[in-house]
Amino acid sequence: MARGKVDDVKEPARKPRDGLFIRVYFGDGRHIGPGMIELLETIRTERSILSAARKMGMSYRRAWLLVDEIAGNFREPVVVTHPGRRGHGTDLTPFGERLIALYRGIEASSATATRAAVDELRATLTPPSPEPPSGSQG
Repeated sequence: MARGKVDDVKEPARKPRDGLFIRVYFGDGRHIGPGMIELLETIRTERSILSAARKMGMSYRRAWLLVDEIAGNFREPVVVTHPGRRGHGTDLTPFGERLIALYRGIEASSATATRAAVDELRATLTPPSPEPPSGSQG
């Protein structure tokens, strides 16, 4: 019996999110954004890249490539892996924790600074369209 690969995991449908999303570009093609930070936070909770990938509905390969990209962007490591440990094989480094804190601080400051303008934009939106009843035919 063939086992499915971890890469075959389908991403669950995500509901629309509300708010300000910040991606910090460093001017040379490198960046850090909300998906990368969410992955690091999930690795912190799960203590495993594989478990974090599963929890986020992404492939292990995608998660590992993102971790590798983040690691390549900074002088200090963001995660430390413990080879051979089944589960709980990855921890954030102190710099990984600091990276999350810095990003979340930028996000909070930006949200505070833009709150009035975002509220004004939101007030000008048209009402959302009602969802069609399920099972209706068109």
